[in-house]
Amino acid sequence: MSIFDQFRLDGKIAVVTGAGKGIGAAIARGFAEAGADVVIGARTVADLERVAGDIRAMGRRALVVPTDVLDFAQLQNLADRAMEEFGRIDILVNNAGGFPPKPVSKTTVREFEGAFRFNVSTAYEMSRICAPLMVASAGTGNILNISSIAGHKPTPCFAAYGTAKGALSLLTQELAQEFAPKVRVNAIAVGSTKTDALNTVLTPEIEQVMVDLTPMGRLGEVEDIALGALYLCSPAASYVTGEILGVNGGLERLNMQMPRAWGGMG
Repeated sequence: MSIFDQFRLDGKIAVVTGAGKGIGAAIARGFAEAGADVVIGARTVADLERVAGDIRAMGRRALVVPTDVLDFAQLQNLADRAMEEFGRIDILVNNAGGFPPKPVSKTTVREFEGAFRFNVSTAYEMSRICAPLMVASAGTGNILNISSIAGHKPTPCFAAYGTAKGALSLLTQELAQEFAPKVRVNAIAVGSTKTDALNTVLTPEIEQVMVDLTPMGRLGEVEDIALGALYLCSPAASYVTGEILGVNGGLERLNMQMPRAWGGMG
């Protein structure tokens, strides 16, 4: 067997949340190109259908399941639909999440708790649902959480998002210990990546500052994250669990400069 065959996902069934656009869509397409059939969940059906069309054009199957991850009953439905359609789940990617940079003084405790629920509780619940299904249907499985460099590189205005992503990274390591050796659990610490969410705050000036502060001299592309996801969820990483893979251009601190509470920049 060629070493390149270890990166194939032929015969695998992957479930990806937040798969309508951005990183989730890129991961879903990448998995399909590597041979997987993909179950894609997100809130916007039109976005999901576009991704599904790309997957089907590669000759792979795609199941569209409109899903709001904040409704845990819909998470159960996403897993149930995958099992009904394909009879197994091999890979779960917990991609849905996010929260904008915001000063602590303007972030209510309800918003703080909401950031935790969106980024951590949803991944916990989906993992709790899917891990037993993986073992029962396929004998083994892979869970990948999309975390962030903000989870371990503190910076002003990221208290809610950074704390949530830090918790998600630790959850990854906790689940890896509990689910081994049947189910591997890893995460990607994403850096600044060109997505619709980032584009809402980018100006040419802001982008240039961010590029200048990134050792690799550019912002990330969604394909960069998809390649990391393919490695961690493929047989190539069969001896890897509990790891937080940095795909962030070498950042040692966040490259989005935000003001401190009482003057100065982060």
